[in-house]
Amino acid sequence: MQRKGLPLIDPTPEQFKALVESDDDSPIVMVNLVRFRDQAIGIDEGMTGAEAYATYGKNIAPYLAEAGGEALIATNSVESVIGPDEPEWDMVLLVRYPSRKAFIGMITNPGYQKEHEHRAAGVEEARLILSDLAFGGAA
Repeated sequence: MQRKGLPLIDPTPEQFKALVESDDDSPIVMVNLVRFRDQAIGIDEGMTGAEAYATYGKNIAPYLAEAGGEALIATNSVESVIGPDEPEWDMVLLVRYPSRKAFIGMITNPGYQKEHEHRAAGVEEARLILSDLAFGGAA
């Protein structure tokens, strides 16, 4: 699924509006599915997409901590057991936030938005799935 011929790497205005307008203040886990560019563009030209994304991850750590967020797990895809032979995503990352508002506060911070340029430089396509904690998981 693409928007106007461009790969999805950010929410649509409608998706962002729904997130902002939610009054649910329960903890969330963001499931990030990421496919890297072979070669980064823009601010990180000359790096691989994975290297640009690693720069993004390192540089946003203070914003994540300030929001009360925590990376729970980051995995590199190796092979498909069910699904297409080739893995569809390079990385799966689970990040816990105390609430939607905490997440929104982080991503709208001007400092975070500057660092987001590294993500845009390295990511070919992504999905971000807002999830709650199942099976009695602790927030």
